[in-house]
Amino acid sequence: MGCNSCSSTKDGQPKGCKNNGTCGTDGCNKLTVFDWLSNMSLPSGSTPFSCVEVRFKNGRKGFYENPENLSLSIGDIVATESSPGHDVGMVTLTGELVRVQMRKKKVQLDSEDVRKIYRKATQKDIDIWQKARDREESMKVRAREIAIRLELQMKISDIEFQGDGSKATFYYTAEERVDFRQLIKEFAQEFSTRIEMRQVGFRQEAARLGGIGSCGRELCCSTWLTDFRSVNTSAARYQQLSLNPQKLAGQCGKLKCCLNYELDAYIDALSNFPKTETKLKTEKGTAVCQKIDIFKGVLWYAYEGEWMNWHKISTEDVNEIITANNSGEKVASLEEYASDLIEDTKTDFGNVVGQDSLTRFDQPKRTSRRRNRNKKKPQNKAKVQEKKAGTGSKGKKAAVAVSTKGKNDTTERRSPKKSNNQRNKKRKPRNRNNDKA
Repeated sequence: MGCNSCSSTKDGQPKGCKNNGTCGTDGCNKLTVFDWLSNMSLPSGSTPFSCVEVRFKNGRKGFYENPENLSLSIGDIVATESSPGHDVGMVTLTGELVRVQMRKKKVQLDSEDVRKIYRKATQKDIDIWQKARDREESMKVRAREIAIRLELQMKISDIEFQGDGSKATFYYTAEERVDFRQLIKEFAQEFSTRIEMRQVGFRQEAARLGGIGSCGRELCCSTWLTDFRSVNTSAARYQQLSLNPQKLAGQCGKLKCCLNYELDAYIDALSNFPKTETKLKTEKGTAVCQKIDIFKGVLWYAYEGEWMNWHKISTEDVNEIITANNSGEKVASLEEYASDLIEDTKTDFGNVVGQDSLTRFDQPKRTSRRRNRNKKKPQNKAKVQEKKAGTGSKGKKAAVAVSTKGKNDTTERRSPKKSNNQRNKKRKPRNRNNDKA
């Protein structure tokens, strides 16, 4: 942010000045203005502009006249005119840039909206202002309880106290008209102050409350976006997005403001694309557009009656076919143009960004070795028993061979022992000299 106290520590943790936008350098607010004329002096004989720009809570700004020619600079706390009493705010802009801002927002110098600055705020004014702001959170909770008890279809989003603490403004949202006459009476008895109810839109409510968007960053309306432009579903159609209200709506319940950010680039890219309603006439048949890809600049067409076979064609080739059809000519087929765009659809994804795997915290799967061992054990035991009994396949073959060769009974008895000696190769050989002796 703008001030040093809002920067991060050595470990990357944010410090935070905890002034909620009222730090000395005015760098914590979304309405921060950079005075690029601050290091330039006025020409000789010219008087500085008599108005200054003052900011209050939640991005509320106003232009105030400086009739006493106080030496004000950015960040000064001033007491301004209000009805009734006075309000306390912070100076955000002085000099000739205020004249430019007033011209931009179409505010006249002699307008009733331009009020006066009484004085620089004293320590007493600042203490009263801070005590009033400390009461806002507890009052908001109590005000919501009263509204729920009265069964009013409204939501109180924020409370703003005037600088002298004589008036509290309640900001609320409601889909229908609300009769809050009884609510104001109970608020006045509960909080012992003057009450003003002001209805705001859902976008303004999201800007006041703040939050994290689907992109993972803070909401644009609560950080830097100051004007709310209308967003239509046509912006999503131009960008080839599915009309899913859950994906296209923000925290305010309206369409996301970011749908307008890249809309101009998409419209410029679509100017080179032919209309999707235009059909391509070929000798093989009539082709209809099925899908387009703005980034790659290609379109997919399919013949009427063969809807499962799509042909990928570039925008230049499609425009060439359309111009030929307008002149009364037909191309042979779409395969002639689609043959150059045949490519391997298999893509290998690499970890080029250095991100971790999503399954890095999952438990590793157990290997199937133990299961295979358990399955093989009873089979091995059965085979060993069969071999001992002489009923196995190897034992049968050995017995048959012995019977055909006509050997004596001793060899028949030793035949299974030979098979055991063959299986157990690690057994030491016998000493044949002792056998001969």
